[in-house]
Amino acid sequence: MKSFLKAAVFAALVVPFAAQAADLRAPASVGGYKDDVGYSWWNAGDIFVRVRGEAVIPDSKSTGTAGVTAGNGYIPEADISYFLTKNIAVEAICCVSKHDVKLNGDKIADTTLFPPTVMLQYHFDMGKFKPYLGAGVNYTVFFDNTNGLKTNNAWGAAVQVGLDYHVSGNWFANVDVKKIWVGTDFDYNGAKGHLDIDPLIAGAGIGYRFGTGYSPLK
Repeated sequence: MKSFLKAAVFAALVVPFAAQAADLRAPASVGGYKDDVGYSWWNAGDIFVRVRGEAVIPDSKSTGTAGVTAGNGYIPEADISYFLTKNIAVEAICCVSKHDVKLNGDKIADTTLFPPTVMLQYHFDMGKFKPYLGAGVNYTVFFDNTNGLKTNNAWGAAVQVGLDYHVSGNWFANVDVKKIWVGTDFDYNGAKGHLDIDPLIAGAGIGYRFGTGYSPLK
């Protein structure tokens, strides 16, 4: 609970801090963003859709029944961002990941996670580069458990850092790293406890922009 509260406070601070940060723009003389004439490849009302390959790496620890951990997962992920302004967007993230559950290093069961996450993001203006910070909330659904393992669904906090890079037209490349703080109460054949999974999620992929029209960078 303490780690979740710390994470929630941190998540609540990230986006407001980013929104007040200096607006980073590459000089127009080297092909960057020119605010006075509106050269850009995103606008308020745009929708970004991304697909990524990701590694889900838990930082797990347990209480009650000690020695219970969750293994790594490798997954496809999809997300969609809607831009409220040129810099502020809301992102919804969806994926499903399967993990080994281990006791003192030996596999005892499997579990599958469906962790929909909503982020509030701030995107910086840097010409072709569009770095962003995000913070939000996650709700993880555990299902398809094996060998008598029982788990409960749980809320968690999430933070994010990423980068979109304009490739051509409406296409862009993306790298993204997220940290989610989430845990579950478990019962494994009468052995009960709490497992903090707290995964780091890192990946890369491509995206496509749906918007009001493409304005080339100059």
